Amino acid sequence: MKVSVDEWLCAGHGLCEAAAPDVFEVNDEGIADVTDPNPAEALWPAVREGARLCPADAVLIDEDDA
Repeated sequence: MKVSVDEWLCAGHGLCEAAAPDVFEVNDEGIADVTDPNPAEALWPAVREGARLCPADAVLIDEDDA
């Protein structure tokens, strides 16, 4: 899994960070950063939940990229 955030779509709601704090962090500009673009498999459910919760659909997940 490879994770990224579309900074043009991100509105800084922080729901991704709330769901997966080991992978996402809202920066000082109010945009989510990915702190671990290739998270361990144990974190995948939380990452998927963060993407599902994002009201701006800014969290991008490539399930095929390991």
